[in-house]
Amino acid sequence: MNSLKNCLYSGLLVLVTVGGVLSAVPTRADQVVHGLATWYGPGFAGNRTASGEIFNPSALTAAHRTLPFGTQVRVTNLNNGRSVVVRINDRLGDPAIAIDLSSGAAQAIGMTVTSQVKMEILGR
Repeated sequence: MNSLKNCLYSGLLVLVTVGGVLSAVPTRADQVVHGLATWYGPGFAGNRTASGEIFNPSALTAAHRTLPFGTQVRVTNLNNGRSVVVRINDRLGDPAIAIDLSSGAAQAIGMTVTSQVKMEILGR
């Protein structure tokens, strides 16, 4: 809790509310966040994402609660060290999930169900 308070006071994180959920969000590129990753894919192919683009499960994209669309994030699977850079193009609502990867991105880091990941915010 103290490290969260220090980040908030130093301006590295801001608190935002999205859909009634309070989240701490990095304020600039080069921030690192750890959390649970899930993936979604074929069942959503061809549907529009929250950004308005057509979802392609093979593309290296992801859903996040608060990061701006177009933000590049390096996601590293902490189970095997493999990483991939994804572009945020969709939203997710579950506060327990840090990032929801396209099936192509999940495959790139060897994720079959869920994984603990490190997310490095690279910017736009």
